[in-house]
Amino acid sequence: MLFKWRPDILVLGGGGRQGDAWMTGVLAGLEDANGFDLQGCEYLVGTSAGAIVAARLAAGAPLRRPGGELHDVSAKADQALPDWAGRSLLALASPLASVALRAGALPGQVVRAGALRLLPASASEPIDFRDSFPPQRVRFDGRLRLAALDRGSGRRVVFGSPGAPHASVAEALAASCAVPLVFAPVVIGGREYVDGAIWSPTNADAAPAARDAQVLVLAPMASLYGGFAPPVRAAARALMLVEASALKARGAQVRLITPDRSAAVLIGRDLMEHSGLDATLAAGYAQGVGA
Repeated sequence: MLFKWRPDILVLGGGGRQGDAWMTGVLAGLEDANGFDLQGCEYLVGTSAGAIVAARLAAGAPLRRPGGELHDVSAKADQALPDWAGRSLLALASPLASVALRAGALPGQVVRAGALRLLPASASEPIDFRDSFPPQRVRFDGRLRLAALDRGSGRRVVFGSPGAPHASVAEALAASCAVPLVFAPVVIGGREYVDGAIWSPTNADAAPAARDAQVLVLAPMASLYGGFAPPVRAAARALMLVEASALKARGAQVRLITPDRSAAVLIGRDLMEHSGLDATLAAGYAQGVGA
């Protein structure tokens, strides 16, 4: 078994519809194999698709198992995303992820801000999560952290963390999922925000991990296997390892899970593909049970 006890911190990375299904399956498998409830984790850190999964857990929504029905929150969030969004995100993320690996924080901000300024802001309306995640169901209570990118400054912002701009969970989710060229930037407090995966596919270093904290990182985009965008996978994996090293330097214990060969084949080339989600969830569940 991967853990003898429930992890203290979950870090859930970007990965589109397919990554959502895979992460949900892995988490459900881990719960069933180990007998713990992941809704009780001390911190839930999510980026893009991982932000949706983290918000579901924070809202108390049960994890879907193979053969189970999609929870209402999951279904509504899934329907909001167009099939072609994944290809646009990957095309944008590939060069920016490579830059992120080489650049320090401040140079990285400048590079990202410059690149985003070259892109037109016009796109479809932002995803609306207000019905799926109303404030009476889920609020920022100190443990939920959702990563997005300030479009003007290129700076990463982790909503829900101390000092972050005030936002509802629904607003922060829309910001974390605002894929450039696909969705319009989300305006919060007069600033424009876009998908947090532009900073990092996992943003694991944003986890508030202290010494001896047990951190579990799920990274759909960092698999060794798969047919989509090898440069993105390689950059995502390198960034994940760098961020994991930063957590270990703080004294945290870190476990990393990425799609195995079987799951990667099912996820395929398009992370936003809506067909085959049941099979991807089942593959994730098998990974979770066998981890």
